[in-house]
Amino acid sequence: MAQQREQAADDAMMTRIGQVAMLAHAGDREEARDRFLGLWSEIGEDGDPLHRCTLAHYMADTQDDPSDELAWDLRALSAADGLTGERLAGQERSLALRALYPSLHLNLAADYVKLDRPDAARSHLARAWAVVDALGDDGHGDGVRAALARLERRVAGLPGEGDGGGEGDDGGRPGGEPLGPPRRSS
Repeated sequence: MAQQREQAADDAMMTRIGQVAMLAHAGDREEARDRFLGLWSEIGEDGDPLHRCTLAHYMADTQDDPSDELAWDLRALSAADGLTGERLAGQERSLALRALYPSLHLNLAADYVKLDRPDAARSHLARAWAVVDALGDDGHGDGVRAALARLERRVAGLPGEGDGGGEGDDGGRPGGEPLGPPRRSS
């Protein structure tokens, strides 16, 4: 019984996140950003990683500043990496999580292109291609694969970062950014 109540609460939060995502896709990015921040506060930094991943993934798309977009996409990846154990019980959830990674890495690669960090973008493109087999042969999977190919062509024409700005100086973290918990706003 307790598990059913927990699942219903999970579904309710995912529904609320989805409703705000629809608002963002309809073009009201500022309102969506405000509502996402409210939901983020409800979920909390230690809340359900699936909720944090999903919300941060959508929140990134509402940002005007590429650095803020990157920060939210890194939060999404960090939360996805925290999805283990009970939260992934069942093969369906595990497959759903694996299918998130190509999109998460695609978004990070696009962020790094916007920030003129092509080596970091290349790193995330490689990571996305490495897990692209998790995507289904459907509209979503085809769309992610097509977006990866487009971004890869774009990045292929960019120079490397060279003098200390590349991947070698970051302690092994993709893009040189920490994957820790999200920063709190003051």
